[in-house]
Parts: sequence; C-alpha cells; structure tokens
Amino acid sequence: MEITPANRGARTLTVVGAHEPGFEQILTEPALAFVTALVDAFRGDIDAALARRAEVQAHYDRGANPSFAPETASIREADWTVAPLPADLQDRRVEITGPVDRKMIINALNAGASTFMADFEDSNSPTWSNNVHGQVNLRDAVRRTISFYSIAKDKHYALNDKVATLLVRPRGLHLVERGLELDGRPVPGCLVDFGLYFFHNARELLARDSGPYFYLPKLQSHLEARIWNQVFVKAQDLLGVPQGSVKATVLIETLPAAFEMHEILWELREHSAGLNCGRWDYIFSFIKTRREHADAVMPDRGQIGMTQPFMRAYTQLLIQTCHKREVHAMGGMAAQIPIKRDPELNAAAIAKVENDKLREVTDGHDGTWVAHPGLVAVARNVFDAHMPTPNQIHEKRLDVATTASDLLAVPTGTRSLDGVRENVNVGLLYLEAWLRGNGCVPLYDLMEDAATAEISRTQLWQWVRHGASLDDGTVVTRELVSQVLDEELASIRAQLGDAAFEAGAFDTARAVFEQVATADTFPSFLTLPAYDHLTA
Repeated sequence: MEITPANRGARTLTVVGAHEPGFEQILTEPALAFVTALVDAFRGDIDAALARRAEVQAHYDRGANPSFAPETASIREADWTVAPLPADLQDRRVEITGPVDRKMIINALNAGASTFMADFEDSNSPTWSNNVHGQVNLRDAVRRTISFYSIAKDKHYALNDKVATLLVRPRGLHLVERGLELDGRPVPGCLVDFGLYFFHNARELLARDSGPYFYLPKLQSHLEARIWNQVFVKAQDLLGVPQGSVKATVLIETLPAAFEMHEILWELREHSAGLNCGRWDYIFSFIKTRREHADAVMPDRGQIGMTQPFMRAYTQLLIQTCHKREVHAMGGMAAQIPIKRDPELNAAAIAKVENDKLREVTDGHDGTWVAHPGLVAVARNVFDAHMPTPNQIHEKRLDVATTASDLLAVPTGTRSLDGVRENVNVGLLYLEAWLRGNGCVPLYDLMEDAATAEISRTQLWQWVRHGASLDDGTVVTRELVSQVLDEELASIRAQLGDAAFEAGAFDTARAVFEQVATADTFPSFLTLPAYDHLTA
C-alpha cells in the first residue's frame, strides 16, 4: 500500500528547505507521508539510542572500557548464519565511494568497480540542496537516465552499458535534517535519506534484478542495529516490498561496536550484507571513547596505520566474525588519489595502495574500498591475483583469537609539533570546504572526509586534555592550539591570496574547529556545531 496524506490524515512533514527545480519530483505528498510514517514510528527510538550513547560514554569517562557483554554470549557462541545474498552482491571485490554529486555518481558507476556506495554521510556536506539533488540524481541513476554536461570541459557524461551495483549510505543516527520538520522539530536525517531513496527506488531496483542496498554508519551497539532492522521491516511492509529485499552492510567504525559484531549481524540477519572496516572513523572512535583515559593518549595521526596491533586485531576479528556467519567482510578505504604532477610520487602512492590491498586480501577480506576511479584497477588487480572466487567466505580464519585487551591496545609512536600542525591545517581546510557545501576534499594527495577531520580535532582535544608532551618537550595546551591555528590560517591566506581567502569560510571554520578541538566538554561530532553554521 502506498502511504498518502489521504490514508494517514493531514499530518505530514513540513518542507522548510528552499525549493529548487526538480525537487517536486522527490518531495511528493506520498513520499513525504512515507517518511512521516517512519519518523512517527522511530524518532523516539533514535532519541533513546542517542541518550543511551551518552550514558554509556559517561561510564567510559569514569574509567570503564568496552567489553564483550556476558548477556549476549549465547549469540556469539551459537551456530547461525545470515540470510543468503542476492547475485549482484556476491562479488564485491572493489567498492568505490563518493558523494551524491551528479557527475560523481556517473563516474563512479562507470569506474569498473563492483559496487558504488553513494554517500549522504561523511563525504557529503548535508546542505538541503545537496541532499535533495542527491535523491534526484540517484533516482535517475537507478533508471539509467542520468546524464550531465560540463560546460567547462565541453563534455557529456552518461552511463556505460555495464555499471557498478548501487548502495546508499544514509546519515548517522545523530544528524537531523532541518529542511524537513514534524511537530516543529527537525527530523532524523537518516530516515529522510533512507526513506526518500527507498520510496522512489525500491520497486524499480527489484524490477531490474537488484534491490535497495545500504551501508549503515557509526552504529555503537546491536540495539541500534535493531532499530534499523525494524525500519527495514516497516518500510517493506508499507510499500508492499517482499521482506528481506533490503540488504545492509554495517560499518564497524566505533570501538564499542567492535565488541558486538556477532550481535549486530544477528539483529540484521534477514537484511545483512556483512560488515565493513571503517578504519578512519574507527580511529576517531578509539580516541573519543577513551578520551578521559590518560593511559590511552595517541601518537601522531600519521603513525596510526593498519599495521598497529589494535587495528590488526579489529580487522581480523571482523573477518572471522563475518565468515562464521556466511557473509562478506569488507576492507577499508584507500585514501590515496592519483598524483598526475609527479610520476615518482604517484608510483609511491600506488605502491601504498597495492600493499594495503594485498594485506586485506591475504587476511581474508572479500573486497575493499577506494575513493578515486583511478585506483579501481589497482585494487582489482590485487584482489584478482589472490581471490579467484567471487569472495572468500570459505576462509574461516579459525586461527584468530582476539581478546578485549587486543582491541584496546594503545598504538605506539611519537607526538610532534608537525603532527599538531597537520591536524590543524587539514582540519581547517576540510571544514572550510564542508561549510561551503563540499564534503569530499583532496588535500595533500589524500582524499579527506569528515572521518579524517574528526581524527584531527579529537586528537588535539585528547592532547590538550591530558597535557601531552611532544617529542621536543612542548606540552600541548589550548594556547598552543590557538597559536598554531593563527599561524596556519596566515599560511593558508598567503597561499590563496587575500581575495580568495576572504571569499571562503575560514573565519567560521577556525571558530568551529577551535571549539571542537579545545572545549572543556568534548563535542560528540564536529558536524553538529558545523551544521548550525551550514543551515544558519
């Protein structure tokens, strides 16, 4: 049954975001009534989940650590598997990700990857315009009618005959959408992103022998996975879509979730497409979760790589968990991008990607992520050479015996003033672009998104909180961070020139970054205060 205002009464979402041409195709009365039904059913659950996060974090702040819960041991120890996957999700050896920009969607679907994750979350600046245009773009992509003409390049973009399988990542539970209100309150952004995409495309995707496939970000417990499973069940019921049509991969990108992988898969077992190692957010969460622990102060961001013991423990546990439950264990993001200006630097970057993907495929991952079309073939070649089958779920990794101590092992390394400067510089440049509506930013030959910016500011907050010493004996203080902010802003101004600098959003970026990096009370996500400015 389609949900319409007629059969739900007059109550539906109020559109407070500005209208732009094409929005009427997405923000139809039936679509808004469908999202209203989801908000009615689940906003209270999401509010409760966010309150629970705060309570659990307060427990950690008093000295506790995440652990394997004894009350769910029976789920971890029992013999069960998730529901079988459809044909177009069996081989996911290379996944490309990116924002819901029209040209980006076309290029990503054409890039030769197995799948493309269209992102409303970390690589998308959630302006009302970006979000609704993203829905227009995805609707057209599903129907293979999407095209784009670049005036600057005098080039027409359209889909190839063969394209990647499409997945969509809605925003996390913590983000709201201020372009829509119900009862005078902004509604959960995740329900808007999921609901509008599902309403307009679920039946069309199934008719094309695919389905409504999703990635779920930043979950912190199996109870949050349970909410999503209930959302899927209700959405399928409301539109008369067969139960189990939705398939969702959960990003394990928070430290608490690493202790609940089996339980998360159990909650989503009829709708699960496996787990993914969201490495950058995981590092952010590792710092954030243990932020009050003086014995968990981290080294420079550049030294926290995938070979650190705590990262090895987490990724191998994820592989073992997924393969026990007969589902995919996806590897993490290669943040490198091609470096056209310097063949030697480009070769070094490609070698880093190859080594990273070789580690993943030989560990047992069933696929991996890249951020740039130019790296799809690099990753595919490594996986093709070592994974002749569509996946390697048959590799059970019975040799893995990960303990809580392994997951909590603090990485070793040094802290430096250069590390402080890198955190400040990258954080400022990324946040300034985000405030102008761009959530996916190439900086210093790496693709930065909100997750990497979170590492930068959270690391500074932790160093200030605990008076961490640098390798030259300097103690990190608020005053030092403020001084470096001034110096880096001056350097950026000198590089850009006064006119370009003044045309940007650097003053706001500096204010937000300093707030989230030095506040007495830790802001849970930098995107929350930044969204206030984005929607002001």
